[in-house]
Amino acid sequence: MTPLAATPAPRYDAPRLHVAGRWRAGRLARRQTVFDPSCGRAIGELGLADGADLDDALAAAESGFAAWRQVPAYRRAEALQSAARRLQQRSDEIAPLLTLEQGKPLAEARQEIAGTVNVIQWYAEEARRTYGRVIPPRVPGSALLVLREPVGPCAAFSPWNFPLMLASRKIAGALATGCSVVLKAAEETPASVAAMVACFLESDLPDGALQLVFGVPAEVSRRLLASPILRKLSFTGSVPVGRELARLAADQLHRVTLELGGHAPVLVFADANLDQAVAQLAGAKFRNAGQICAAPTRFLVERGVYAAFLERMQAACERLRLGPGLAADTTLGPLASQRRQAAMQPLVDDAVARGARVVTGGTRPDHGGYFFRPTLLADVPRDARAMAVEPFGPIVLARPFDSEAEAVAIANDTRMGLSAYVYTDSASRQARLVASLRVGMVAINHPSVSSPEAPFGGVGDSGYGSECGVEGLDAYLQTKFVHQFPAFERP
Repeated sequence: MTPLAATPAPRYDAPRLHVAGRWRAGRLARRQTVFDPSCGRAIGELGLADGADLDDALAAAESGFAAWRQVPAYRRAEALQSAARRLQQRSDEIAPLLTLEQGKPLAEARQEIAGTVNVIQWYAEEARRTYGRVIPPRVPGSALLVLREPVGPCAAFSPWNFPLMLASRKIAGALATGCSVVLKAAEETPASVAAMVACFLESDLPDGALQLVFGVPAEVSRRLLASPILRKLSFTGSVPVGRELARLAADQLHRVTLELGGHAPVLVFADANLDQAVAQLAGAKFRNAGQICAAPTRFLVERGVYAAFLERMQAACERLRLGPGLAADTTLGPLASQRRQAAMQPLVDDAVARGARVVTGGTRPDHGGYFFRPTLLADVPRDARAMAVEPFGPIVLARPFDSEAEAVAIANDTRMGLSAYVYTDSASRQARLVASLRVGMVAINHPSVSSPEAPFGGVGDSGYGSECGVEGLDAYLQTKFVHQFPAFERP
């Protein structure tokens, strides 16, 4: 798995902030370096927002909300459709930027953009359907109405692993309902997000409807969430940060949606199509170098097919081509940062020390960049640190089970509950497992739990609330009840 030569990188310019209808430099004296994770080379210097910049963003979001909420729903839908078309047209320009700063293979970058377009299009279509309802009255001549109104200016904090997709869920959901947005995007992947934001800004949004800021995360969070101007927070990221943001948001009673970590169990039974299961699961596991909150991670395999599973998964791991994301033949890119790379080896070493066996991988290669070999660990004990801490990298944790009850107990042995995957042809077992698994999403005989039409969210330490689906739209709406008599009766 020697890394392949990369194709020429695109020109890289770190973006500015966008506040109150214009791009401008961040005024914080400190700047942040952006790195190419395939080689560790610095590719740009990102300007950051100071307190005054953030106050300006809040004031702009307040005025932008006053204007955008008055725009009819069908016009808001047209603006979002326009943004989706622009993003689709610029895919060949934006995808290399995404690969350069995030590391994922170019084909995956294009897939992320295509998925992002679908998300924006769905929210555009659903913007027309933010219906209220009419309730039959108890008093003749009166009317009982339920209206749906935008909740207000929103803060959206999005991560670096899917910088376009995860930011788009927040932007499009807010804009579809008439809310304004202050997006604090990941400082590690600024240029690709800024390019997407430009697609929205060029689609007839009023000044202030959408701001883009970068900054020192803790300082940005404290400043924004202390403001009564904001009415909602949507955050995707780690469990510890989610807890802290929830505490900060509580002071102003901001509405909160949290999409936090996952540690997805995979339950593979002997009656499943093993070849199909491994092919699907390997693709899902190693996509984006395993840096996916909903990625299959803890592979629980019925003992009768466990050896065959390991053989097939090992072959799938060893077929992957490790290399820079811009290289044509790369199928597994680097991790996104040196910090993520450094987190892998201790998890492997701990598991091995506790009795796990390295089937393949287990180390980082000798060359530069933030790479880690695709890794299959067998017989991972339940007390291994990797069974409790989300690896968020290209590590498969496998262990056998002897009964359905044992598999469910291991699957539920975590405070996180985002997604789970089940492979079995038994309809009765499928029904039992759907009821037994403590997660927000279950996929059966396939590895996808994400669709614009369906809610995406977890339980327990994986957060609360959903993005996408009508549930994702509802998160940006509040209800107003009206009991109406047309007029007083006159004598």
